[in-house]
Amino acid sequence: MVENDAIITADVDHGLGYTCGMTRIGAFLFRTGLLGLGLSLMASCSDRLNTPYPDSETGANVLYSAFSERPKHLDPARSYSSNEVEFTGQIYEPPLQYHFLKRPYTLIPLTAEAVPRPRYVDAAGNALPDDAPAASIAESVYEIRIRPGIRYQPHPAFARDEAGRYRYHALPASEIAGKTRIRDFGHSGTRELVAADYVYQIKRLANPRLSSPIFGLMSEHIVGLKALGETLEKAAKADPVAALKLDDFRLDGAEVVDRHTYRIRIKGKYPQFIYWLAMPFFAPIPWEAEVFYAQPGMADRNLTLDWQPVGTGPYYLAENDPNRRMVLRKNPHFHGETYPAEGSAEDRRDGLLADAGKPLPFVDEAVFSLEKETIPYWSKFLQGYYDSSGISSDSFDQAVQFTSGGNPQLTDSMRDQDIHLITTVAASLWYVGFNMLDPVVGGGGEDRRKLRQALSIAFDYDEFISIFLNGRGIPAQGPIPPGLFGYVEGEAGLNAYVYEAHDGQIRRRSIETAKKLLAEAGYPNGRNVKTGEPLVLYFDTMASGPDAKSRLDWMKKQLDKLNVQLVVRGTDYNRFQDKIRKGNAQLFEWGWNADYPDPENFLFLLYGPHKKVVSGGENAANYDNPEFNRLFERMKDMDNGPGRQQVIDAMLEIVRRDAPWIFAYYPKSFGLRHGWVHNVKPNLMANNTLKYRRIDPALRETRRAEWNKPVLWPIGLLLAGLAAVIAPAVIAWRRHERKTA
Repeated sequence: MVENDAIITADVDHGLGYTCGMTRIGAFLFRTGLLGLGLSLMASCSDRLNTPYPDSETGANVLYSAFSERPKHLDPARSYSSNEVEFTGQIYEPPLQYHFLKRPYTLIPLTAEAVPRPRYVDAAGNALPDDAPAASIAESVYEIRIRPGIRYQPHPAFARDEAGRYRYHALPASEIAGKTRIRDFGHSGTRELVAADYVYQIKRLANPRLSSPIFGLMSEHIVGLKALGETLEKAAKADPVAALKLDDFRLDGAEVVDRHTYRIRIKGKYPQFIYWLAMPFFAPIPWEAEVFYAQPGMADRNLTLDWQPVGTGPYYLAENDPNRRMVLRKNPHFHGETYPAEGSAEDRRDGLLADAGKPLPFVDEAVFSLEKETIPYWSKFLQGYYDSSGISSDSFDQAVQFTSGGNPQLTDSMRDQDIHLITTVAASLWYVGFNMLDPVVGGGGEDRRKLRQALSIAFDYDEFISIFLNGRGIPAQGPIPPGLFGYVEGEAGLNAYVYEAHDGQIRRRSIETAKKLLAEAGYPNGRNVKTGEPLVLYFDTMASGPDAKSRLDWMKKQLDKLNVQLVVRGTDYNRFQDKIRKGNAQLFEWGWNADYPDPENFLFLLYGPHKKVVSGGENAANYDNPEFNRLFERMKDMDNGPGRQQVIDAMLEIVRRDAPWIFAYYPKSFGLRHGWVHNVKPNLMANNTLKYRRIDPALRETRRAEWNKPVLWPIGLLLAGLAAVIAPAVIAWRRHERKTA
């Protein structure tokens, strides 16, 4: 039940003849002397009951969303999780970004004046042509010029006194005591973004005290980064307390050219590096912020870059209360950026170009409330208190139904509320990995290969998607998801070892085919042909809970079809990770989300030198095929085109035949938005899309009022009855008092 002034007034305005019965009854009770009850009843008509937001936000240009788990890291050198980038993407600005509307995904400038094109040089420093063979390229040089006039958000780290000295860079402990929020500092300032801020952040990737998750990868590519990491490691051990002054250390691969230009040098040819320049890892960090937060006592009060970031983006973190809410507020110093004017005919049809050329951001504030459970979140979304929502399994049937052709559409109740469905195939993959070092399922022999092929057929992920994902997925045909170069649709792109085309339809190969392969592998009817022992396989998982049990039971049933036993070994995350690192798992489930839209970002998961056990890389299956490795090394340096596609096709044929993975599915995301939310288009690469959102607060308030009208007559009736009982006694008592007075 929701009660507030706005709703009550709306009822009166619509001629319903309603006035607050509780007010009238409360006034009567007040007059009769029942002061406390009277006051409480009259006050109940003016309070906004059951709404999760304060009165001050009524009709405000605020977007409402939620989070279920507090982001662990908001420092761009450390943050990598999706729930973290939801915030860091709005606060920090790397030099590049993805065009909001264009598909395929297209890089465009953000703070940079242009997307840099690499210059190639040989070992002697001589310039090479753009089409030079990769083997002849010693370095790729990226020169990035940023736009002048971009400024940081207001922050006390920049505040200066009348003499020009920093106010808060050398605070005594007494002045830090009692301060737990940025706004506890009385002054703030700003300054212009400069090229040195970007170089400073690249150095921070090598800081051992930050343990950046991409340091290992970037040290293979950025000239001198590995050496800088070793130097900083020694300096940190020599003085464990003192802050590392990064400006005192040189990094050959990143240097300032002038105030607004910096240069990055990459070993050899690494075309994918350009995508990293659109990620928060390569966003600028001002040295003033590190000096400010490095002061003794700051970290004890959660005054760190991990808790209170400092950026140039459209929003800054105004509130960070992980037990209640997190608030992003418009940066008053945000530089001029406008909504894109380019898009497809479909974009224009969907109204996604209506705001072309208008200044960004549209929303003044974004409030993220803590919601640990899906049901309360869903209920508040239907009430209009959240602007958008995902769809859990519990609410899926209420929101979505499938046509006879298998296409999803909203239910009538959703359409009646002007709720819109957004679907897209994620640039990610789920797979079941075989440990290729395992003596039973691993190895490159023909018998082991046929065993893995048989199991790949038996695990019916078409059925899994239908049962457990409500149709929210596409059976995977290989390691490259749709939307990325290298993915081929239809019959031409199917995994012929698991699927077959029949009368224009793609279907999974029969279980009889799987049984035949199993017998050829030496396990007829699921028993070892030499010993007669049943084939028992072990599946390691982190899954737990009732939903996980049903999924694991399903997996066991898949192998029951082959008379193969599956033993599930559940464990916690740390133990699972340890097993994978040491190669002690046999079968395991894993997934990967694209860091950037290039097939290399998925194919490297199967590259031999990146084996988990040997090098600690991301090849968790420990797969190592020399021909695949050779083709990968060739493919990764190639530009997109027919030649690269040909190489990728050959690689896909190898991994489909070898089957180091059971290619499970590409997830398909389903989302909902209310009709007052505009400019929503899934962009699986961009993490800074909040600035494009536009809402209609007036329409939202109207809809909330319509959907949450208070039902007060039962209370009024109850109170009227109560008054009828109490009133005679009160009247009699007052008469008695007057007579005895």
